Amino acid sequence: MKKIGILFGKERSFPEAFIEKINSQKLDGIIAEPVRIDKVVQGEPSGYAVIIDRISQDVPFYRAYLKNAALTGTAVINNPFWWSADEKFFNNCLATKINVPVPKTVILPSRELPSDTSDESFSNLAYPLDWEGIFSYTGFPTYMKPFAGGGWKNVYRLDSIDDFFNAHAETGQLVMLLQEEIKFEEYYRCYCIGGKYVRIMPYEPRNPFHLRYVADFAPTAEKLAEMEDIVLRLNKYLGYDFNTVELAVRDGIPYAIDFCNPAPDAEVTSVGQENFEWVVETAAKFAIEKAQSFEPGKDNLTWGEYVVRSSGKQALY
Repeated sequence: MKKIGILFGKERSFPEAFIEKINSQKLDGIIAEPVRIDKVVQGEPSGYAVIIDRISQDVPFYRAYLKNAALTGTAVINNPFWWSADEKFFNNCLATKINVPVPKTVILPSRELPSDTSDESFSNLAYPLDWEGIFSYTGFPTYMKPFAGGGWKNVYRLDSIDDFFNAHAETGQLVMLLQEEIKFEEYYRCYCIGGKYVRIMPYEPRNPFHLRYVADFAPTAEKLAEMEDIVLRLNKYLGYDFNTVELAVRDGIPYAIDFCNPAPDAEVTSVGQENFEWVVETAAKFAIEKAQSFEPGKDNLTWGEYVVRSSGKQALY
């Protein structure tokens, strides 16, 4: 029996529907269930052919469990080794090398010294930074946000240099990005599953949270194809099996704003019924594909093109 597990936290609608979607098909030799962990022993298999990870970004114990599971053959979605290494600034840097438009972005050292460091720990850092060059590059208005993490936490919109220094003083030990504001005409949030299945959803981030998927943008077939290509290209290089890409369209050009969302929102109350049904059905379809191709004891992870080209390993899609 090949088991497909889902590891999750407080969310309920997606995990329950995902399990039901797979089990309702009554596939020979495949079953889905919530992951159950009663002990984690080094080098011992998890018992799952596939695990969908929805929570390890917040629980280090789960991340360690998933790495052990992956090492012993489980196809973990998303790859916990890459997810542990990935962050938003690197993603933007990578986008510039694969011809995906992104906002002008710089990374900033934390306002406060990291714990267990002192001024002497930063012998290579200029003081002051070239603030004139930084502000000239990004312009104003600009956004400041953590270089890792998500959920619109610690995000600032800034209109001036004074705004920046006042806000930066509040960020403590967080490493922040400063990013050009893209004043968009249209905005889209795009699911990408398995590096091949894409759903482009009109999205209005300026609306209240529960109304953000209520948007009437109507892209042409040509624009849809262009956005799908961007979404697929990014996920091919990053190697994510389950991700969302946010695209802001300015002057007809789709800019990738946020594309490091490996546990993207999939709750029916926020994404809406049609999007929810698509993500449940497509995630279940891909998990079944991974279970059917599972080879015990082998590396069943997806590795992105960036890692593949560096290592010589053949890409999985």
